[in-house]
Amino acid sequence: AAMRPLPYFCRGEVVKGFGRGSKELGIPTANFSEQVVESFPSDISTGIYYGWACVGNGDVHKMVLSIGWNPFYKNVKKSVETHIIHTFKEDFYGEILSVVIIGYIRPEKNFDSLEALISAIQEDIEEAKRQLDLPEHLKLKEDIFFHLPQGKIVNNH
Repeated sequence: AAMRPLPYFCRGEVVKGFGRGSKELGIPTANFSEQVVESFPSDISTGIYYGWACVGNGDVHKMVLSIGWNPFYKNVKKSVETHIIHTFKEDFYGEILSVVIIGYIRPEKNFDSLEALISAIQEDIEEAKRQLDLPEHLKLKEDIFFHLPQGKIVNNH
């Protein structure tokens, strides 16, 4: 049972995560602040989702997003991490990340090895790319949600 209702629109500041994504996996992810994570619907299923994402007033890119419990926090804190399917030249901590979560790919699972995890993520990325090319999903890329008024500061609320 995936999260309802989709699509889910969310915007928030990018904070420093654990630094694992880029270093160990070669798959950088952007973490939302605790405030933003806490604002997610409480009945949202953990797992992997796909959708669109945009940093600041930048271009809108395909993304995969994971919602899960962070064992580091002894399973009391949920984390929401977005992997934008695009190569950025630099980090964007402190920027506003806008995402539209469109669909569910799979539940969270444990992996026996780093290789298995990486290959699962690569499959998630391929699945996200396929889904997001569908016309009904493509149209959300143009959603007015992504067009922040120039120079407007978005409050972290």
